[in-house]
Amino acid sequence: MISSVYGSQLADSGYRPQFYAYYYKQWQHYEMDYHQHHSTEIMYMIAGTCRIELLPADGELKAQDTTQLEVVELQRGQFIVIDADVPHRLIVGEQPCRMLNLEFGLRLQAIQPSSQSSSDTTILQQLVRQEEELATWISQPQRHSVLSDPEEVYYTLKALVLELDQRSMTSMLSELLFAQLLVRIARLWREHEQSRLSQGERYVRQSIEFMRQNYDRSIRMEQIAAAVNVHPGYLHRVFRKHTGTTPTDYLNTLRMEKATMLLGSTDIPIAEIADYVGVSSRQYFHLLFKKHTGQTPADYRTHMERTRWNTVSQEQPEV
Repeated sequence: MISSVYGSQLADSGYRPQFYAYYYKQWQHYEMDYHQHHSTEIMYMIAGTCRIELLPADGELKAQDTTQLEVVELQRGQFIVIDADVPHRLIVGEQPCRMLNLEFGLRLQAIQPSSQSSSDTTILQQLVRQEEELATWISQPQRHSVLSDPEEVYYTLKALVLELDQRSMTSMLSELLFAQLLVRIARLWREHEQSRLSQGERYVRQSIEFMRQNYDRSIRMEQIAAAVNVHPGYLHRVFRKHTGTTPTDYLNTLRMEKATMLLGSTDIPIAEIADYVGVSSRQYFHLLFKKHTGQTPADYRTHMERTRWNTVSQEQPEV
């Protein structure tokens, strides 16, 4: 059993989450004693504000020396990840705050010595090997991390707590949700670390995120620029500088990638695919698709159906 999420053991060994405590709590006029857990703790601020004080590694402050005291003012929509065995306390003033807490460690999965099958690899082990952000995050131990959340972490954390309440601390879904939680935290941490990037690069990243979330709508360049609070002409210039293409071309490529997925993997009528990817004119959709793939939508779907049929035929055993 290990208490910290940091270290290479997640990639090297088959660990699964071990949950110790999880709860919602509303605080007001409260000053907690300094304490520490032999587990990692996530404290998510749902509403209000609070103060978290963290003591030095030895758990003691020298007389009247507050320079070693780390203080975090946690705001609504922020969360803190406190590593195992870090002394800390919570202070809440007159204004109430509401929090969602999770305390967890990691337990080693029992594996037969002779077994080397892929099924012995845990979900966490696979994710650390595949998700660069997660591997980087756990390789850099920190006493605590404070991150602002666009609610992605909150919804995952809330779903995990609900699953733990309704089912079991060892259910497969709780393990999947925990893995998703770590990945989302790691990605937020990466974005936080990359906040030192130039302003232009941030505008490009934000506009790409906006396009990926809204490609199914009939959005224009003006709307993309408004989403990141810059002038359309400026966004056009910095986007082309950093990506080698224009926002419009990037959006069209994104839409055609989604269209190829829908044509190849679903039975949605070809006439409706244009609406699914935010292209209002079906004629224009056909022109874009042929430019992107070299085929008409009908030819592409026929080709994919033929490919799937040939694959199934080859996999069927001969009689």
